Amino acid sequence: MIIANPVLLKEMRQRFRGIKAPLILFIYLMVLGGFILGYMYLIRDRLLSFDPSESMGIFAMLSVLQLILLAFVTPGLTASTISGERERQTLNVLLTTELKPAGIVISKMISSCAFTLLLLIAALPLYSVILIYGGISPTQLWGVFAFYLVTMFLFGAVGMACSTFFQRASISTITSYGIMAFLGAGTAFLAAFINDAARDDAVYPQPEVIPFSVQFLQDINPVLVLAHILGGGPAFGPEADWILPYWAVYALFYLGVGVLLLVWSGYRLNPLRKK
Repeated sequence: MIIANPVLLKEMRQRFRGIKAPLILFIYLMVLGGFILGYMYLIRDRLLSFDPSESMGIFAMLSVLQLILLAFVTPGLTASTISGERERQTLNVLLTTELKPAGIVISKMISSCAFTLLLLIAALPLYSVILIYGGISPTQLWGVFAFYLVTMFLFGAVGMACSTFFQRASISTITSYGIMAFLGAGTAFLAAFINDAARDDAVYPQPEVIPFSVQFLQDINPVLVLAHILGGGPAFGPEADWILPYWAVYALFYLGVGVLLLVWSGYRLNPLRKK
């Protein structure tokens, strides 16, 4: 069982033991709370009072900050797990235990993502400041939190895949951040390029809906999906009527790719695999 996994227990004790974890949590909450109070002060100073309609701006700012946290922290924690064991020359000892390679990969990923999940959960009370003034529904709040969980799963799986593939932790970390940059900025740039090319095409000079590839790229882009959840709507014009909504496409794609990456990581880590 995962709960009785010695690798998971050891990793969890190492990450949460001592003053480092609560200190980072304290600084993180102070920074987020400072941003919220500072934004409210600027609005009050401009309007002489706080307008409850401005709560959507606070909600959007807090959501974007936490997405940036996921993009920077999660790959950095997972990309050095297996490669770090390889650099310390302890991976071969770990593989001689009764743990399966898939169990080692899952344990490393859970222990790495546990601290990021703690940061997300600890920031939930800050949203109460927004809910006091209204303008944000609890359904929208839980939708954003579910979006964070799905995004964190794929980011962690990407880091684990890079960690098992590359020999050095520095190379795997840089590659993980490169993949995150492609998911956040590269897919948006590619979607904008394809959309402009389709509109300049003589056959389809003014398409009524965006092309299939553009719609798929914007549905897997975390920044555009978060903007859509916050009420921004599609970024590249009217969408085609798919069977699945944008959030279902995002969830299925990220969960499916994350599972495939974890399975591949376990196979890659298996010393008995056929080379």
